[in-house]
Amino acid sequence: MSSTLAPRRRALPVTVQPSPGYWQSVLHRLLRDRVAMAAGAVVLLLLLMAALGPWITPADPYAASMLKRLKPIGTPGFVLGTDELGRDLMSRLMIGARLSLFMGLAPVLCAFVFGSLIGLVAGYAGGPLNTVIMRTIDVFYAFPSVLLAIALSGALGAGILNSLVALTVVFVPQIARVAEAVTTQVRNRDYVDAARASGASAFTIVRVHVLGNVLGPIFVYSTSLISVSMILASGLSFLGLGVKPPEPEWGLMLNTLRTAIYTQPAVAALPGVMIFITSVSFNLLSDGLRSAMDNKGAA
Repeated sequence: MSSTLAPRRRALPVTVQPSPGYWQSVLHRLLRDRVAMAAGAVVLLLLLMAALGPWITPADPYAASMLKRLKPIGTPGFVLGTDELGRDLMSRLMIGARLSLFMGLAPVLCAFVFGSLIGLVAGYAGGPLNTVIMRTIDVFYAFPSVLLAIALSGALGAGILNSLVALTVVFVPQIARVAEAVTTQVRNRDYVDAARASGASAFTIVRVHVLGNVLGPIFVYSTSLISVSMILASGLSFLGLGVKPPEPEWGLMLNTLRTAIYTQPAVAALPGVMIFITSVSFNLLSDGLRSAMDNKGAA
């Protein structure tokens, strides 16, 4: 019996679209957050102003002239007026962004490193070691941030380095508590128990299985402390415990301009406006990052 064989159809290759990774999804959601992107643009502009300040300032920020003191905003040659010594306020605000942003970022970065290390050790070790470490942390955590920063700066003395040390000590307990909490949660996961049963060392387990799962929440919480750090650093400079004159720093500029609040209130308020804008921008950017990381199930 004869039969005709129909030609076989050639199977088309199946294309598998790889699913985006978690961090790609976080970046995608963050880019769709208009408020966070606007805040990020302001932060980027401030960082560029701090980096390029010495080359783009319209005048010498240290050149004083008693004949030009406390000029109002819009004065020809002085767009934002002058301070109590006749120095160009716009130039001093631009140069002051360096120290103000440094005092906001550096303490949080140092506290992120030390606080994360302390929290990782306490959270993974558990038991009596956890109790000793966290009760010691609670001693520092019990003091209000402002009071502790003032007390430490007063004991160490005025200066940028001493302010950096004081603010780092203030933020280490807060970050350590968050690091200990998330590490304790990850320590009890099945994949950590499996790695422990396979004979992996504690260092390997922490480096491979724990660190990558806890750094994200710790980092997001740390970014929310940048605005607090800037306000505390400005407050220390305002009280004479931070940056020393004649260096331009927004908190110190508020202190020196406070006597002009009745004669040139708009000029005297400009450093405070810069602190406010920077703090709000970092807060909004941190909130956007937190929302993007929490929304794991979104597309």
